[in-house]
Amino acid sequence: MSLPREFPSVFCELHKLEFDYADGDGIDFEPYQEFMLREEVQSWFQAWTGNQHAECGDYLIFGQDGTGGYAAIWPIREGKNLIEQPIVFFGSEGELGIVASNFSDYLWLLASNHGPYETIACPDDARLSNEVFLAFANTHATTPRRHVSQIIDDASFEFPEFERKIRALCG
Repeated sequence: MSLPREFPSVFCELHKLEFDYADGDGIDFEPYQEFMLREEVQSWFQAWTGNQHAECGDYLIFGQDGTGGYAAIWPIREGKNLIEQPIVFFGSEGELGIVASNFSDYLWLLASNHGPYETIACPDDARLSNEVFLAFANTHATTPRRHVSQIIDDASFEFPEFERKIRALCG
């Protein structure tokens, strides 16, 4: 699928907010202001999978955690814009998973003080709400607020083959 690679304006707005690690109690995320170049994604994806023949597809990497794990939009839904696409995470230590079904659900994760890494690594970790991201989600989200585990379960139910397909590429 070929989607425009223009960084969505709502991502630009979101990424102006402070992602505070707060000594491990916050969100470990370094947002980008534009997508990583496809050539860089391809090179990284082959290194991550250990497979020099693996194709990265159209993953649009929009940020990373402190160890170099990447968050990306996975443009899998035909005819949908980028903020309607699922968000996935590829950790630096092999962590992998669907983070959210769409940008709106991703906002609720941030409001729950879970970035892409925290969502995959500790989905049941009860954290205090992040008031800055909660205000942003209340303004921009189009889906209802749900618990972190429900957002992950919904996304995993919708895209059950994601992890298996990626792991099958690993050399």
